[in-house]
Amino acid sequence: MPSTSDLLRAGSLTGALAGAAAGSVLLQRSHMRRIASDPLSEFLEHPPTGSPLRVTSADGTELHAEVFGSDDRPTMLLAHGWTEALRYWALVIRELLPEFRVVAYDLRGHGHSEPAAADDYSLDRFGEDVEAVLQATVPAGQRAIIAGHSLGGMSIAAWAEHHDASRAAGAALLFTGLGDLVADQLLVAVTRLTQGLSDPLARRVFLGSRMRLPRYSSPLSYALVRYVAFGPGPGASPALVAFYERMLVNCAPDVRAAVGLAMADMELYPALARLTVPTLVMYGAEDRLTPPSHARRIASLLPQMHAFVELPGTGHMGPLERPAEVAQALKDLSRAAHA
Repeated sequence: MPSTSDLLRAGSLTGALAGAAAGSVLLQRSHMRRIASDPLSEFLEHPPTGSPLRVTSADGTELHAEVFGSDDRPTMLLAHGWTEALRYWALVIRELLPEFRVVAYDLRGHGHSEPAAADDYSLDRFGEDVEAVLQATVPAGQRAIIAGHSLGGMSIAAWAEHHDASRAAGAALLFTGLGDLVADQLLVAVTRLTQGLSDPLARRVFLGSRMRLPRYSSPLSYALVRYVAFGPGPGASPALVAFYERMLVNCAPDVRAAVGLAMADMELYPALARLTVPTLVMYGAEDRLTPPSHARRIASLLPQMHAFVELPGTGHMGPLERPAEVAQALKDLSRAAHA
């Protein structure tokens, strides 16, 4: 029979566990209230949608695209990044729509696009997807500005390597890198874990993980996403971080891993010699995933540099953190390219 002291200890433990559970519930509720009370929350819950279009890439992969705005305006083609979706551009599209016809598409395996045919997530295929969307959406006789964030920028470089870049009026490589992603990133914990950078295991740990992610945002998952992907500036509001977090969670783990490994092995810097149109390079001063060293190297290799723009206090998610500045830089590029 338990002694009185045993019962007291058990009661204390039960009380402590109940208190911790109650505290966790309160913390979660507070976290969700912060997101819901963000002024951007309603817009991000219901971002604008365009006219849907299905595009077939060279290997048969079906891509989902949307067209926003009037056909009598110049076209801006937007390619999102790894683990994102076309709605990632919602805030930038809102800034661009008064002046541009905007085309955005879900990269293969992302959003509403189909998984890659034959599971091919090589960068060459992402380049072919850019070509397919250009052919399907840019009216005859016109040239679009093509802009890519992160993997979208890599896709543009891969496109230029095998296609006539003069079919575009200008290009924007935003918050991206074209090689050495594992070696140059600034996430301290990952760097310690992957000291043998030539070891395939290092690439798999950093970019090729198939780990399933929590289905719902929590204070811990939110803090991790904010630290990894966003800068310390005020642009990373609660609704914006949660907005990206949902896209990350909804990206299939096998797609995330396959694309991550393709990026880990890429070497696209030589392709820049073929990107012979006015090109904008923009980067976040606090980007831990593709830090400023990537942007500087890209800029040094471009045949036609239009502008080299740093956004202070900004991380990898510049189109979310600083949409007005990103949109203005794209407008300036378009004016210069079409002058």
